[in-house]
Amino acid sequence: MKKKILSVALLSTLVLSAAAPITASANDTDQKIAAQNSKISGLTAQQAEAQTQVDTLETQILNIESQSTALKAESEKLAAETKKLNEEVFKLSSKIVERSKVLEKQARSVQTNKSATNYVDVMLSSSSISDAITRIQAVNKIVSANKEMVERQKKDKEAIQAKAKAAQEKDAKNFENQQKLAEQSASLKTKQAELKAAQLNLAAEKATAEGDKAALLAQKAEAEAEAQQAAQEEAARQQNVIPDTGNDNNSGGGSSSNTPDSGGGTPTPTPTPTPTPTPSPGNSYPVGQCTWGAKELAPWAGNNWGNGGQWAANARSDGFRTGSEPMVGAIASWNDGGWGHVAVVVAVQSSESIQVKESNYAGYVTIGNYRGWFNPTNCQGVVTYIYPR
Repeated sequence: MKKKILSVALLSTLVLSAAAPITASANDTDQKIAAQNSKISGLTAQQAEAQTQVDTLETQILNIESQSTALKAESEKLAAETKKLNEEVFKLSSKIVERSKVLEKQARSVQTNKSATNYVDVMLSSSSISDAITRIQAVNKIVSANKEMVERQKKDKEAIQAKAKAAQEKDAKNFENQQKLAEQSASLKTKQAELKAAQLNLAAEKATAEGDKAALLAQKAEAEAEAQQAAQEEAARQQNVIPDTGNDNNSGGGSSSNTPDSGGGTPTPTPTPTPTPTPSPGNSYPVGQCTWGAKELAPWAGNNWGNGGQWAANARSDGFRTGSEPMVGAIASWNDGGWGHVAVVVAVQSSESIQVKESNYAGYVTIGNYRGWFNPTNCQGVVTYIYPR
């Protein structure tokens, strides 16, 4: 008996020592996942900040372009006005030149050396003294009016030139403003492009971080699955040790028990495998596989239900009733996304405590009760029961 206890202790120590690195690995993976979550959160915040800056710059660019459009329209208007003013200046200048010639000619006729003769001619041609005086006054008025016209024309010309100059200066100022606006717009667009590039870089980093997180989650799931498998193997090995009966020479002749011990413990049944399996008529499944064992124990099962994980779905297709409650004589089908597993229920204590007979479990290819009481919902995937008709 002492030898058996020592064997169990050693076996448990080996299994636990094997599972310890898996647990440590899972914890380490959790830390890495937490770090990736923190990194992803930081990158998300940076993305939001960069997007805010991009939106602000886009608004500024639109405002600058709007101002540039208005200034361009005003500049075109001023250019047209300037052109018109220049044309008016040219016309007035031409008129002034012509009028100047006339005025000069008239002035010479009354103000040159011949002016006295002219005045005498006016007086002699007059019918009376009063008529002569009237004619002389008229000549003086003409000369004076012509002089006033010259001055007015000069002033008009100066005013027109001043307006034209002001328009040209304003047009030049508008052109300068447009140049500045164009430079600002180009600068802002450059910044916008840089920020968008930064956005893309952040998005790439975030995608990489999320990909790393997904990989870590997969590693964690794999580590947890390995830990669960190790625990199941430990339980299976412990259940396969012959129970203590007070006789160190026990050869395994004790009987299996399918009911819980009312004295406070749950006895582990002694594995009672059948001899080496052989092909059976009416059972088309590979000998030694779990599907073969289930068909041997439940001949009513179909021969074309596939792997263990497919049995529940195929059984429903063949008209069999399925459910989640265990029942003696029902077939338990576990679907783990892979091959799956099947066994036949031989005892039920609750939905989380049953016994089964099966093959191809823990390396055994013969049919036997290898687990004793166990929780069917905590192993080998999702369990579904197939009930006989």
